[in-house]
Amino acid sequence: MSLLLAASLVFKALAILLLARIAWTDFTTQKIANRAVLLLLCLGLGALQFQALQTHSWLEMGISAFGGVALFLALFPFWLLRKIGAGDVKLMSVTPFLIGGGNLAVFSVFLLVFAVATAALVKNPFLLPAGVFRHYVQHMDRKGVVPFGVPISAAAICAIALQMYHAVVVATSSGVLEQLN
Repeated sequence: MSLLLAASLVFKALAILLLARIAWTDFTTQKIANRAVLLLLCLGLGALQFQALQTHSWLEMGISAFGGVALFLALFPFWLLRKIGAGDVKLMSVTPFLIGGGNLAVFSVFLLVFAVATAALVKNPFLLPAGVFRHYVQHMDRKGVVPFGVPISAAAICAIALQMYHAVVVATSSGVLEQLN
């Protein structure tokens, strides 16, 4: 495994830990800190930089930048209408840098699954096992607050983990084949 791939995997692992922290913070306080989103952006840009140096192509970074700007412009009016939080808009705008432009479709499928699951749990809190947890979700339903950072983070974590798994499998299988020849 090359040093660039290892550094990229470390950045992605740190991003997964930060996304888990963002999901928990958004779930408990309904706030996403700007410094956390900025750190995610830096981690994503770093991982994309390592990938670009390894593949000698900057296309992935360009697609990610286009995706981030497009998501920000698409979601900004919803923030103005108070339908989505500013932290959610910023987090969604950063995710293409974490995931890469080529994996946005995978992220979208994961996001759809987690958003539907979140909506189902908010509308049907009796599906949850713990009474306190059920009470908390009912409180969110009454206030009309849904921490959308949780499904965004969960979808990003799954997409990044899948990407990391694929990178490790390709790196180890190519090394095995080179040793056999």
